[in-house]
Amino acid sequence: MARKWDTGTLDAVWISDITYLRTGEGWLYLCAVRDGCSRRVIGWAMDSTQTASLVERALRMAHILRGGGPEGVVFHADRGTQFTSTQLNDVCAGLGIRQSVGRTGVCWDNAMQESFWSTLKTEFYDRRRWATRHEAIRATGRWIEEFYNRARLHSALGYTAPVEHERFLTTTKPQPAQAA
Repeated sequence: MARKWDTGTLDAVWISDITYLRTGEGWLYLCAVRDGCSRRVIGWAMDSTQTASLVERALRMAHILRGGGPEGVVFHADRGTQFTSTQLNDVCAGLGIRQSVGRTGVCWDNAMQESFWSTLKTEFYDRRRWATRHEAIRATGRWIEEFYNRARLHSALGYTAPVEHERFLTTTKPQPAQAA
């Protein structure tokens, strides 16, 4: 795949990572799964601990959103223990998902996901204080689903939002799996 995450086809590559968010109750961890082509967040999960179960929940959400497939999608992340765990390997095998991890010491291998974290924190999260984890989870979920996926324009997508870009792709050329 030559480390090219946007292949021009939906559901060819999903990228993921975990970031941490501060609240008045302590750290909150967010795992997001994005489609490499549309940049849409197709799965996400938040918790007070960063475990393989956090990644599994986000990945299963993506899998369900995409209609139980597609078979053979590449799931790319960094080399964090959550992504290289036996638990996640078993989940990916059961779902027909191929795993990919970044090369050691090559920060560019997950640059697309790191760019998303920068957007989330700069444009949304860092603009206020979060008293509770519950408050942060609700607001972050709303930002992802209502703003980022449906309204935020991306220059790489011809200044369209991810959901609009997916709609364009699925109505102008055949895709291996239709977007939800």
